[in-house]
Amino acid sequence: MEFALITGAASGMGRIYVLRLAAAGYGIAAVDRDREGLEMLCAEIREAGNSAVIPIVQDLSEADAAAKVHRALVEAAPGAAVSVLVNNAGFIFTTEISSTDPARLQAMMAVHCTTPLLLCREFVPEMMAAGKGYVLNISSVCAWMDWPMIGMYGNTKRFVKGYSRSLRLECRGSGVSVTTAIFGAVDTPFFGFSEKTRRWLRRLGFMITPERAVDKALMGMFRRRARVIPGFGNRLLIPLLPLLGDGVISRAYRRFGKYLG
Repeated sequence: MEFALITGAASGMGRIYVLRLAAAGYGIAAVDRDREGLEMLCAEIREAGNSAVIPIVQDLSEADAAAKVHRALVEAAPGAAVSVLVNNAGFIFTTEISSTDPARLQAMMAVHCTTPLLLCREFVPEMMAAGKGYVLNISSVCAWMDWPMIGMYGNTKRFVKGYSRSLRLECRGSGVSVTTAIFGAVDTPFFGFSEKTRRWLRRLGFMITPERAVDKALMGMFRRRARVIPGFGNRLLIPLLPLLGDGVISRAYRRFGKYLG
């Protein structure tokens, strides 16, 4: 059986990726630091008739997290072939870089950049040897928004966007494809918006439901597209963001920055 490995699997969009891929017939390697959440998820999958599910409890901010995930999978299912890798795990904070706890800065770099990159290094060579495979990496519209308060998040997502393209080109002709999902706001507790704001963002096409986001991302991945940008408003926004100069951004930050913290 072919396996799909999903990080941040116990809740939110990660859980939806797991359920969609399990329903498509993949064995599941579900990675999260939430042991209880993983156990509940795996029980649900088994009740639905898919017994090929492996929970891997791992904090992805650890320096050797990717190697530990690979080792845990090999020990749990020797010979298991990962043909889908979904680097979904992530988090956000809206604080100034100069005042953020260094541990949080390091954790974001690890969870968004280092560990997903090294998970690709662990599993992509095996996919290439098998002649098939899919990688889905998660970037963001914020990759074009290296602004105060969200600059750390945006720049980690810029790294994801960049290395994903490099890896995609390196894999060309191998049977392995790398797709980057570029999300705007997704209607989950991740961003902490009020219901009124979420309703407004949905109407403008800047926010979509997590189910739609996952379905669009998986469809693009299985079609081997280079990138997927769900939400009409987001596709319009991306070309405009680089046009905003430092003066405009600084004035907006001085006036509205207090509402982001």
